[in-house]
Amino acid sequence: MLTLGPITFAMPWALAALASLPALWWLLRMTPPAPRRVRFPPFAFLAQLAASEESTARTPWWLLVLRLALVLALILGCAQPLINAESGFAGQGPVVLIVDDGWAAAKDWPRKRATMLALGERAVREDRPLIVVATAPESAERPEPAARLLPPAEALAALEALRPKPWPTDRAAALTALDEVWTDRSGSGEIIWLSDGLEEAGGAGLATLVARLQRFGPMRVVTPDVEETAMLLQPAETGGEGAALTLRRAGSGSEREVDVLALAETGVVVARETAVFPADAGEAEVRFSLPAEMTARFARIEIEGENTVGATVLADDRWRRRPVGLADAGGEGAGGAPPLLGQLYYLDRALSGFAEVRRGGVAELLARDLAMLVLPDGGPLKGAAAERVAAWVEAGGTLVRFAGPRLAEESGGEDPLLPVRLRPGDRALGGALSWQAPARLARFEQASPFAGLNVAGDVSVHRQVLAEPAFAAEERVWARLEDGTPLVTARKDGNGWLVLFHVTANADWSNLALSGLFVEMLQRLVDRSAGVPGGTDAGGPPLPAMASLDGFGTLGTPPAGVRPLPADAVTTTAPEPRHPPGIYGRGDQRLALNLGAHLEALTPARLPAGVAVGGYRDSGERDLRGWLLGMALVLLLLDLALSAALRGLIQPARRPVAPRPTTATLAALLVLAATLGPSPALAQAVLADGSAEPAALTTRLAYVVTGDGQVDAVSRAGLDALAMMVSRRTAASLGPAVGVDPAADELAFYPLLYWPLSPDQQPVPGAAVSRLGDYMRNGGTILFDLRQGDAGRSFVLRDLARRLDIPPLVPVPADHVLRRAYYLLSDLPGRRSGEPVWIVDRAEQINDGVTTVVAGSNDWAGAWAADDTLRPLFPVSPGGEQQREQAYRFGINLVMHALTGNYKADQVHLPAIMERLGR
Repeated sequence: MLTLGPITFAMPWALAALASLPALWWLLRMTPPAPRRVRFPPFAFLAQLAASEESTARTPWWLLVLRLALVLALILGCAQPLINAESGFAGQGPVVLIVDDGWAAAKDWPRKRATMLALGERAVREDRPLIVVATAPESAERPEPAARLLPPAEALAALEALRPKPWPTDRAAALTALDEVWTDRSGSGEIIWLSDGLEEAGGAGLATLVARLQRFGPMRVVTPDVEETAMLLQPAETGGEGAALTLRRAGSGSEREVDVLALAETGVVVARETAVFPADAGEAEVRFSLPAEMTARFARIEIEGENTVGATVLADDRWRRRPVGLADAGGEGAGGAPPLLGQLYYLDRALSGFAEVRRGGVAELLARDLAMLVLPDGGPLKGAAAERVAAWVEAGGTLVRFAGPRLAEESGGEDPLLPVRLRPGDRALGGALSWQAPARLARFEQASPFAGLNVAGDVSVHRQVLAEPAFAAEERVWARLEDGTPLVTARKDGNGWLVLFHVTANADWSNLALSGLFVEMLQRLVDRSAGVPGGTDAGGPPLPAMASLDGFGTLGTPPAGVRPLPADAVTTTAPEPRHPPGIYGRGDQRLALNLGAHLEALTPARLPAGVAVGGYRDSGERDLRGWLLGMALVLLLLDLALSAALRGLIQPARRPVAPRPTTATLAALLVLAATLGPSPALAQAVLADGSAEPAALTTRLAYVVTGDGQVDAVSRAGLDALAMMVSRRTAASLGPAVGVDPAADELAFYPLLYWPLSPDQQPVPGAAVSRLGDYMRNGGTILFDLRQGDAGRSFVLRDLARRLDIPPLVPVPADHVLRRAYYLLSDLPGRRSGEPVWIVDRAEQINDGVTTVVAGSNDWAGAWAADDTLRPLFPVSPGGEQQREQAYRFGINLVMHALTGNYKADQVHLPAIMERLGR
């Protein structure tokens, strides 16, 4: 590397090319002569030929300066100049780069990535190998951190591909992987740790790991400030007053406000709340106080501006307040029992914290979607109500019943809506007339939906209904008393469940309804209910991943290797490569695995004394290579444009109106004027109208513009198709047809003029009459087409004949050259056939016997008209396509007659001429 003041050249060897600048100066001073563009016709070409040799002695000074600047920018760009370049790496061995790429690294990732890539580019400049260590597990196929020793270029590519992972780091495992790769530590290079600024939960402290590495070489840690570390959003809990969430930050600081957004499936913000971190507090609470209908629309909740998976909470079926119906089976809702003694009172208070409680009759409740139906003691259901409840349960509903005096009186028989058969009567435990003390609850078994709940020691039962032992199988008992008698039994019926609490829903038979355990048991039942879509079933198959979150909290397609997750393990499984955070489910069942639910309070990283610590800040180093190479490209394009302009390859656009005629054009027009005869008007038109140049150099047919768009379009299409046919079948080459105004346009360039007549034809002005007279006297031919042949058009033609002084017209004779100029024709049809065709009498013909007028009413342009592929545009009648072919042949004969005169007729008399010449 070469340093000159504030500029450092990473590749100074490229500066050696500066020695070639003098040679380039000498070489660039010469440039080849610009080619001259000489246009046809040959008279002008020959007149302008010169035998002199021309060459440019030197290049313009400004072009020479531009080219030298181009070469200088290219050389300096290849030398890769750097402004305020940082010092090189310490040591001589490979550089160890440890990168925290867990979920917390996603916060302000662009700045961290810029620091990481700057280190990689410096390693490339110094040609130092890198040991890249990622502290987060890599993927499901490789669920452990990776460490790799790479050449500089490959290491830079690996750093560019690095992205934050949606799970925590495992720094201890990362250092173990480093030990396997970094075996030779003699003469080691610098060790750099790019930290996310947080301590690992349950892992070794960052200070311990850093101290372990300090023994092997100089080390520094790059870490964000405490205020810049990632925040955590922990999953919400629904309650009667809405949804509450907990926000956590690393350490404690000043008071801070943070916005929390609730979004729907479409990404639309449904609600926004502000959480306030008190001063010197690392935790804040936020609550969305919304109706259950609005809360049910939540798809995700996130901290605005964080963009990390830890700041995102996905909502699922457990998040939504599910509807639960309380059936008023015993008249309690009508005032049959005091509020504090009624069973519905306790059920309502227990369920309202996490479910949408509805009260009413059975039929009324089942008329709407329900997740669970609760029936307090009221005796067995009968008749239509029982049949309707049974059908609802079989379809997937959960029926929860409670015992009581009425159920005890009527027990002992078959009840299809009970999970077990009950013994008649009830059992009393404790009391003045009983020798037994109230029974306590036993610990819940692992197979029970209540597994994991803490059994309160003060919950006791002093009365219950008993199940017949033959029907109380182990799988039907979800809760027992300490003496082994069932407290809660259940049976699967179709797709639903029948659940029975063997005690009342109030405090008459047990104080269970007064405990918090009662609330937790009901919540477990609501979570597993499937009366509405989304219920969970702990006994069902594992749920595959439907979508997963990346490190930035973006929901997308799950990566390869992700494994299904059991429904009952969502709350206990921590996110990792095989089970990334996201949505797991099947069909309408959706469960969310959130990272925040498995993380504790955030702790800022603590570093040992003596270690160099820096932040993710802009170092001020600027690489000018891109700017210089870009400047060289711009100068190269500018040089090409200027060089092309100097050589005449780029000319300014020609104006479409009255372009300046060239000498070649004037020569061609003078030759044409000499052929047609002297005409002062023609000479003036040639000099004034530069648009005549293409018409003079290419033979074209013309038509008179009538002002009727449809008629003019047919005329153009017909003459274009006829020109294509002439070019295909003869040696003549015709260009596209031209529409002309006889009063304004020069007609001398067109051998044939097609004029469609209409009854509303405007009177021909005097200027047009004069031009048309000159045109016919100088050998031009006009084809008047009446098209329909009505009286109005005939009057127009007679008026034109009178004003144009047209000689007398006669029908085309059978032996006229028009019938055999190219094809032998007996009829001259168009779209119509059988109408007479008129020409000038032979006695009046001039200019080698070319008739100046052809008139008829066969609509020839309509028969010729075709598209670019020569597909006809109009039908012909009565002869069909055979008649159209005859129309084309007439048109070819007419064009050849206009171009060659009576040449074909002269060939007929050739034997007589030769005989006379032989005498």
